Amino acid sequence: MIAQRLSSLPSIRGVAAFLVMAFFLPLLAGCGYNTIPTAEENAKAAWSEVLNQYQRRADLIPNLVETVKGYAAHEKDTLQAVVEARSKATQVTVTPETLSDPEAFKKFQEAQSGLTGALSRLLAITENYPDLKANQNFLALQAQLEGTENRIAVARRDYIQAVRDYNLTLRTFPSVLWATFWFRNNQPFQNFSVAEDKMEVPKVDFGAGGGTTGGANTGGGTTGSGTTGSGQGG
Repeated sequence: MIAQRLSSLPSIRGVAAFLVMAFFLPLLAGCGYNTIPTAEENAKAAWSEVLNQYQRRADLIPNLVETVKGYAAHEKDTLQAVVEARSKATQVTVTPETLSDPEAFKKFQEAQSGLTGALSRLLAITENYPDLKANQNFLALQAQLEGTENRIAVARRDYIQAVRDYNLTLRTFPSVLWATFWFRNNQPFQNFSVAEDKMEVPKVDFGAGGGTTGGANTGGGTTGSGTTGSGQGG
């Protein structure tokens, strides 16, 4: 009899554990237990979109350089600067740890900023070549580049907001309690610098003159954005 009772204890404990979980899990959800992981996933998704748009920009550059070279081959230094900046930007290693690593994130941001500056200088010199500005392939590439810069700006803006929301969950009550006791390995994510949100996106003029107007900025920093969302992105 005693042996029977002892053998039934594990099943009783299992039922008790299930009942406790059934009672507490809704409470945990209601108290914001999911706030941190949800905000973290939102930030990671926004970061993926930033990377996608920077890659889109990088993919446009080879054709753009070749087109410009056909009309302005002697602008060798400017063209080479774009090629080298693209190479540097695409060679930066991005890992899941990049978001919480200040040095790695800074390296990524500076590489994209350098590419933006090189592209801005390239677009600026095209003003000296009317035939190039009238070339349909160049105009199409330029329009695609402008559209991509706009997408980068939006992606950066969304990322900046998502990171702000996530970082706040690690510091504010009541989610800070979950960060302290349950999500102790979660670290704040890095964000784009404020200065870059003042960059202007290159404009495409399809009028008689063609070419770019306005926003080519030669000072580096990603145009309208920051790389391959954002309020900071412009």
